[in-house]
Amino acid sequence: MCWYGLVPTTSRTRSSRWSLARQLLVLQLAVILVLVAGGITIAYFDSRRTTNDRASQQSLSVARAIADAPDVARAVSTPDPSATLQPFAARVLADTAVDFVTIMSPAGIRYTHPNPALIGQPFLGHIEAAQQGGVVTETYTGSLGPSVRAVVPVFDARHRVVALVAVGITIAAISAELRDRLWPLVGVAAAVLLVGACGGWLVSARLRRQTRGIAPGELSNLFEYHEAVLHSVREGVLLVDHEGRVGLCNDGARTLLGFHADPVGLPLDELGLPPELAAAFTATETGPSEPARTEPTQAEQLHVTDSRVLVVSTTTVRSGGRAQGTVVLLRDHTELQTLTGELTTARSLAEALRSQAHEAANRLHTVVSLVEIGRPEDAVEFATAELALAQELTDRVMGSIAEPVLAALLLGKAAEASERGVEFTITPDTVIEEDLAITGRDLVTILGNLVDNGIDAAVRGAGGRPAVVVTARSEDGGLFLRVADNGPGVPEEAVGDMFRRGWSTKAAEGHGLGLALVGQAVRRYGGSVDVGRDGGAVFTVRLPKQEAPR
Repeated sequence: MCWYGLVPTTSRTRSSRWSLARQLLVLQLAVILVLVAGGITIAYFDSRRTTNDRASQQSLSVARAIADAPDVARAVSTPDPSATLQPFAARVLADTAVDFVTIMSPAGIRYTHPNPALIGQPFLGHIEAAQQGGVVTETYTGSLGPSVRAVVPVFDARHRVVALVAVGITIAAISAELRDRLWPLVGVAAAVLLVGACGGWLVSARLRRQTRGIAPGELSNLFEYHEAVLHSVREGVLLVDHEGRVGLCNDGARTLLGFHADPVGLPLDELGLPPELAAAFTATETGPSEPARTEPTQAEQLHVTDSRVLVVSTTTVRSGGRAQGTVVLLRDHTELQTLTGELTTARSLAEALRSQAHEAANRLHTVVSLVEIGRPEDAVEFATAELALAQELTDRVMGSIAEPVLAALLLGKAAEASERGVEFTITPDTVIEEDLAITGRDLVTILGNLVDNGIDAAVRGAGGRPAVVVTARSEDGGLFLRVADNGPGVPEEAVGDMFRRGWSTKAAEGHGLGLALVGQAVRRYGGSVDVGRDGGAVFTVRLPKQEAPR
């Protein structure tokens, strides 16, 4: 079902530019962009910290190697240390990745420097800890600009500080290295952003196809309308997928099918439905490849359950030429079928009364004619004989049956049988002296259908006068009904199917419901129906004593 048309047009027009798929795409792109930006930022600061730490460790390692060199300690004790140490420092600069090597006196006067003009001048930086025999690592702006440097002492043989060594790497060199390390990160981030954008677009495109470009507010309205309409209709609505599982069941369907729990997600064969009804819920037809659509696959079918008469219509949902599931609509025709049966009984009684009136007119004309020809004694005998037969049947039925509906039904069926030339016999043991728990409507359904079938079967009999014999009596506080005819009888192989909807010995359409309604009513009262043969068909119904139908 689709309630799309219930959504205001202006709302759809206004929100169509920002459908759910588009909003999701924008949200995904924003999240990916934030994550990528955050990742790049974290990677940048981590790389900068790592590069600075590496520069500091490298400077410290080179400084310690120089301080441990024996030539340095000997050179600082000579009259001109720079003559020996400046070439040494130049070789170290050439062999390592540092930017300056400065060897100085304990007081901080330079012996070496990358710029020879600065030799003999004080060192720019903190050397106090090194002068005390410790190590200094810092970032400081000196003559070559900002740099990461390390200052270590040079000891003589008696472990006295005789010189200091400062080694550093400029911030410019560190930044250049950091940039070289960041370019791959930028490339990875761009690739992640591109892949994320493509993935978001694919998800958005799929969502757009599935939601048909509907905005979130519109989807919410559709759901609310769907729920409101679905659970407010009296008809039952079921959605059954192609695997035979219930995808949706509204309140009406649960009531009509007698489900106490929600059947959504359960297969049909676990719901306790009659096999014919469960089979009607599944559409198996296939058609040409087409876009998703729905189309009727079956005409409306009448199905009888234990308590209801249901009209079932199904609609197949197709997509890509394959059945995706079935929409099942259920309508309750229990009252309608019952009223139809009562109306049929009333019409039969009216026809019988009309026939009796016609027959009575013929008899009256006969009586008048006998009087006119001078035979009054014969006229009185003819009139009283017919009256006595009719009155005898009426008196016997009314005297032995306390249930008025049952008595009226038997008298009506007797008249109908007489009209159709069937001998209608009510056995002498037909006695009901107390009110019955069974309703008059169900009495009409059970006994009326059995007698109608018996009359029809007797009329179709092979030979002899058609006859129907009826017995109705109280038995152990319940009700015993027996209807026998001298028709062709019921084949033994058909006994198991005859109380299912659609079974009938008549070829014309529209038959096959009476016995199904009989079986339904008998099951509702917890009774039983037995079918036998005694020259024709014999139907025996036993209804146990009870206060009310189940």
